[in-house]
Amino acid sequence: LPILFPQQSGLYEYKIFGGLADCPPKLCVDVYMDLDFRKQWDQYVKELYEKTYDGEKVIYWEVKYPFPLSNRDYVYIRECREMDVDGRKIWVVLAQSVSVPQCPEKPGIIRVKSYKQSLAIESDGKTGSKVYMYYFDNPGGMIPSWLVNWAAKSGVPTFLKDMQKACHNYSKSR
Repeated sequence: LPILFPQQSGLYEYKIFGGLADCPPKLCVDVYMDLDFRKQWDQYVKELYEKTYDGEKVIYWEVKYPFPLSNRDYVYIRECREMDVDGRKIWVVLAQSVSVPQCPEKPGIIRVKSYKQSLAIESDGKTGSKVYMYYFDNPGGMIPSWLVNWAAKSGVPTFLKDMQKACHNYSKSR
């Protein structure tokens, strides 16, 4: 059954369940989808923009990695949909890496060719949001175990805190 069960990559897939108190779901989605605003609050963004190639909107994102590691970049498409599931409003964001000839690899930056993310956000029934995220990427190169451990233990919770802060600052910045 090699097709159904491919060889294990040895890479982590992240599943995150969390809450953002005092951040309504629509606000979370607006903040998450706003690339220009993300450049202001996400300290790991080196470059981030959206361009249209052959009628398809494609995002280029360069991520700062700690010295002495090389930065990584992503070229991906994403889509956001607002859904009604049994009277519950759920926002779903899907993202996946794509290969675009107009976005060639840059010297000194490692291209992440395998990236996939699914995000679902809904109301927590009060003033905040419940968030579910599935995330996978293959960062390429040799990533030391200390960095993998940091991402799992500190990076994700820090990202959620930063995003919560960004939500609180979003209306002020617009």
